[in-house]
Amino acid sequence: MEKLKFTAEDGEAIEYFILAETSVKGSQYLLVTEDEEGDTDALILKEEGVAEDDVVYTTVCDEDELAPVMEAFGKLLGDVEFE
Repeated sequence: MEKLKFTAEDGEAIEYFILAETSVKGSQYLLVTEDEEGDTDALILKEEGVAEDDVVYTTVCDEDELAPVMEAFGKLLGDVEFE
């Protein structure tokens, strides 16, 4: 599983494992987690653009945006349960 390092807005470095990638309505999304295995919390990140050769992602929190993205990841992964 691919692991990438992200830098939070406060400058803190965070490493996430990428579980899946998808595109919904022309936007790119990543399903990421801090732990490679087991039941763990996951985040959905949306690609917002590129700044200084780095891709910029934001956490998706809007319920209207989350619903179709969670559905897409559910179809890709099959055994994922979102709460």
